[in-house]
Amino acid sequence: MSEPPVTPEPPGAAPPSREATDRSPWNWLLFLPIVVPLVPALFNMDSPRLFGFPAYYWLQLAFIVLGVATTSVVYRMTRDRAVTS
Repeated sequence: MSEPPVTPEPPGAAPPSREATDRSPWNWLLFLPIVVPLVPALFNMDSPRLFGFPAYYWLQLAFIVLGVATTSVVYRMTRDRAVTS
């Protein structure tokens, strides 16, 4: 058994640093869109209705918006921090 060949790094590529793992506290915010849809008390109802849709359906769409907004905020906050350091 021979070992696979090692591919050389391209010239000018920075060596991997210890800062590659981002342990920003902003990352904890990503649990919000995971945990909120798992709480049945939030969407286990028929009213209020929005444009004739029961609460379950429009809340599912609201959870998607929550996920996109949370991911965008975390991305912007961690990207700006990585660029300035």
